[in-house]
Amino acid sequence: MQTVRDADGNRFLLVKRSSDSSLVRDPETGAERYLPNERLRFEDDGEPTLSVAASGIPGPVRRVVSAAHDERSLGLLVELADRGPLSVVELLDAYDLCESDLHGLLAEFRAAGLLVEARVHGERGYDATDVTERAVAALRVGGEGETGSK
Repeated sequence: MQTVRDADGNRFLLVKRSSDSSLVRDPETGAERYLPNERLRFEDDGEPTLSVAASGIPGPVRRVVSAAHDERSLGLLVELADRGPLSVVELLDAYDLCESDLHGLLAEFRAAGLLVEARVHGERGYDATDVTERAVAALRVGGEGETGSK
């Protein structure tokens, strides 16, 4: 797959190319349409096609999806977005994570800019960043149920 730009500079993913026109997909909406080849600039700008495909997903959501390895880690971010800030003691008491797993996840999420350290009842704790809160809200609004069907 390759990226292309139209005459207005809009970026698309090339799905299929024929002699006169090409089927392109808008990474923002997923909509496909045919455009005349003379209106397209075929690019080889070095940006990976899959990164272009992912660009249609809001940045906060991409960051959470990239950082959360599984449902447990995603759940930790959701809990901190909903209930935070929470102290480390509260996190260890409330959830089925051992101390090393919890601290590993907290460190990864801090490095990703999803959590910040906070003082809670005089103890060290963590709180969700605005990025995390926006991502959780977007994931909730955009959810289509358990089946994930379109």
